[in-house]
Amino acid sequence: MKNMSNAVPTSPALQALSDAGVSIWLDDLSRKRIESGDLAEAVAHGHVVGVTTNPSIFQAAIGSGEGYEDQLADLAVRGVTVDEAVRMMTTADVRAAADVLRPVYDATGGRDGRVSIEVDPRLAHETEATIAEAKQLAWLVDRPNVMIKIPATTAGLPAITEVIGLGISVNVTLIFSLERYRAVMDAYLKGLELAHERGHDLSAIHSVASFFVSRVDSEIDKRLDRVGTDAAKELKGRAALANARLAYEAYEEVFASARAGVLAAAGAHKQRPLWASTGVKDPAYKDTLYVDELVAPDTVNTMPEATLKAAADHGRITGDTVTGGYEQARADLKAVDALGISYDEVVQLLEDEGVAKFDAAWNDLLGTVATRLQGLQALQGKGVESK
Repeated sequence: MKNMSNAVPTSPALQALSDAGVSIWLDDLSRKRIESGDLAEAVAHGHVVGVTTNPSIFQAAIGSGEGYEDQLADLAVRGVTVDEAVRMMTTADVRAAADVLRPVYDATGGRDGRVSIEVDPRLAHETEATIAEAKQLAWLVDRPNVMIKIPATTAGLPAITEVIGLGISVNVTLIFSLERYRAVMDAYLKGLELAHERGHDLSAIHSVASFFVSRVDSEIDKRLDRVGTDAAKELKGRAALANARLAYEAYEEVFASARAGVLAAAGAHKQRPLWASTGVKDPAYKDTLYVDELVAPDTVNTMPEATLKAAADHGRITGDTVTGGYEQARADLKAVDALGISYDEVVQLLEDEGVAKFDAAWNDLLGTVATRLQGLQALQGKGVESK
């Protein structure tokens, strides 16, 4: 996305998306993207108003080594642990990105201009450790526009409540099921109630709920192919949109409730739905499918660079494509179920795989950094001996 201002000086599609109430966030970050000015260009000219990261993104960025050489050398001299080195590098990137996005944060009253960083994925099933990690990350980044990402596992739900209750803004990640999404919204409201009891300013707390999209189609389409009937083929590419649209219906219902109204009167914000995993996995589908078809007010769409460029170039934004589709969405999921494909089984599998993938990416990153630190320390040792 280098020189994005030259690539897409104006994008009617992205402007239309923003005008429709969708905040465009970039699902990527690296030291090179920050230091080259690429991120600043995307914010200034590419309609980007937020950034999300995850263990896979950091594994790709730091694994490349580009831009991290000096910091790695300093960390090697200090003899820090691998875990500390990774945390120092990732929080440095998020802090720098938060500074780039700070004008957006100020201009939107904290609604956008956000940069997300995830708790250690190895803690996904440990409530207390997740809470401690979230507090530590918020302290390390030390920027008001950071959001701490907490997975929507069963152990993550009480952690979400406590971290929100401490006045820390949270991006809830790895949401696949409608039932779990309702539990996430409940955890958020409980957190706001707790924060209010503790005397925190509710207007300073923001949250998004990252509802994953493309992976749902990938898994259900695979099962539809195994069924192999014409009816099954007709349903391909429809389950993920149906799932997301019904999530938005749940969002409208929950935040129109009396409970949410009491909190809103005290200054609280709604927890916006964020469409995650919006890059299509099947090349047969339009590359902007999960952008064009998930337009609704008060949502966030976080896009990998390829999807953002595609949306800027040929996205087709025709207004709200969510709220009028609830009945069809229910019919589509019912039709999938009628073919013997278990929704509950699919969403649980996707959550388990999501946690495992981030865990694997984090372990790969730790391994890469460990090797580099050891190599640098060996070189530094030779330098001392030669003197």
